Amino acid sequence: MRRPILLRPNDSSFPSPDLALTEPNGLLAIGGDLSPARLLNAYIHGIFPWFSDDTGPIMWWSPDPRAVFLPNSVKVSRSLRRTLARGEYQVRFDTSFDDVVRGCAAPRDGDRRTWITPMIREAYGELHRLGYAHSVETWMDGELAGGLYGISVGRMFFGESMFARRSDASKVALVLLAQQLEKWRFELIDCQVMNPHLQSLGATEMPRREFLTRLRNNPRDATRRGPWQFDER
Repeated sequence: MRRPILLRPNDSSFPSPDLALTEPNGLLAIGGDLSPARLLNAYIHGIFPWFSDDTGPIMWWSPDPRAVFLPNSVKVSRSLRRTLARGEYQVRFDTSFDDVVRGCAAPRDGDRRTWITPMIREAYGELHRLGYAHSVETWMDGELAGGLYGISVGRMFFGESMFARRSDASKVALVLLAQQLEKWRFELIDCQVMNPHLQSLGATEMPRREFLTRLRNNPRDATRRGPWQFDER
């Protein structure tokens, strides 16, 4: 029976995603750390960390298929279009990254478990300070109403999580992010694993082989380091 590969402590390299397990889908490796070098190398190769307890081993995944958006494929429903037209929300980049991550980590529907552990929050906060991790925030009446965060390398954005405290707040963040990424000629927004919410917004599934081919062709020298700002709208 195949097992996930054990990572060496002082080596930020990863095994090929082709070696990921089919059950559970995409589990590739365990161990290592969440240093900036290892995290960036993971995303460059289509791998991401996902685990639920800071006391256990870090688990690394590369599922097949992969959930993605093309920047021009996010669906805007009639009700969401009306929300956008009303201009109720102010949308910003990178002005409150840590608060967005905490919002994404908050309990939902009475379930106090979260995969966005203190270790994750610290690691992605460091990537934000280095200019690779970004938040998209929706504000109303001076309060953070929702948003999302993720990693940017080359012309790909790797979405991590989103949250909303008011109706449509995270959807507005996604729509305006996608519009800006299209202007910047980004190719994909990675969503990792499909769920009904993402599907309703227009996400599609891409075979891992195709996703990895796009990653290999992703121009890393085109990376836009933060903080980001929206173009004039």
